[in-house]
Amino acid sequence: MLETLQKLAGQENVWQNEPMKNHTTFRVGGCARYLVEPQNAVQLSQIVKACRDAGMPYYIVGNGSNLLVSDRGYDGVIIHLFKNMSGCRAEGTRLFLQAGVLLVRAAGFARREGLSGMEFASGIPGTVGGALVMNAGAYGGEMKDVVSRVKVLMPDGKFQEYTNGEMQFGYRRSRITEEQSIVLETVLELEKGEPEQIRARMEELKEQRLAKQPLEYASAGSTFKRPEGFFAGKLIQDAGLRGFQVGDAQVSEKHCGFVINRGNASASEIAELIQEVQRRVHENSGVWLETEVKYLGWQ
Repeated sequence: MLETLQKLAGQENVWQNEPMKNHTTFRVGGCARYLVEPQNAVQLSQIVKACRDAGMPYYIVGNGSNLLVSDRGYDGVIIHLFKNMSGCRAEGTRLFLQAGVLLVRAAGFARREGLSGMEFASGIPGTVGGALVMNAGAYGGEMKDVVSRVKVLMPDGKFQEYTNGEMQFGYRRSRITEEQSIVLETVLELEKGEPEQIRARMEELKEQRLAKQPLEYASAGSTFKRPEGFFAGKLIQDAGLRGFQVGDAQVSEKHCGFVINRGNASASEIAELIQEVQRRVHENSGVWLETEVKYLGWQ
């Protein structure tokens, strides 16, 4: 498998026993058996086919901002889209983005082009690909509000393009998860705006994040989805869990919806804390909190 990956992506783009703590915003996780960084969509397609032909598990990772990798790691191939597949360009009010572009970079690029609509994403730590998979959103904006088209790689190796409506966007979901396709690139339809006004809005949102979110600690952002009719952070606070710790994993004292790594937490400690929060909140309110965080390598 190593030789195959090196042949397809180049030896300089393949790693063995790569620590996943270096590729997740939680800063935890054991080693991936292989990590590969494809240069383009064709390489990506070839790598996926090679994995499937060999019966080798694989998983797509962007910035690892919504991922909890076990301490044992992942016995398969991590296909890392963050560094190489990260092109962006503008044509009129349209923004063309590859899956590996960080949302922060995309929002900054839009601002410099005088395009408004991506301000909400300026503080989200994920990539465009991941944001499309889960319809990422913040401060009243979501990806579904700006997406025009999305190009994906289907499990059978074919390329497919979807319109906004065909993406079946919902709250923290899209059709991508169900069909297990891979986002390659997207076209966003934005609006003309004044760069300074866009900058001011982004600064305003940044100040709100700094005031309300524990950005000084490693985390995966909001750990839990918003239950219908409730706020996860309020339910956790009402269950008496503000500041609750398991080892170096903690429910943030600043925002109870965030589980943070205070510096030396293990993935197991974070997982144990999440489970205890779910149990106690359910016991206190009858509401079961569903995680936004995805688990990898736990079976």
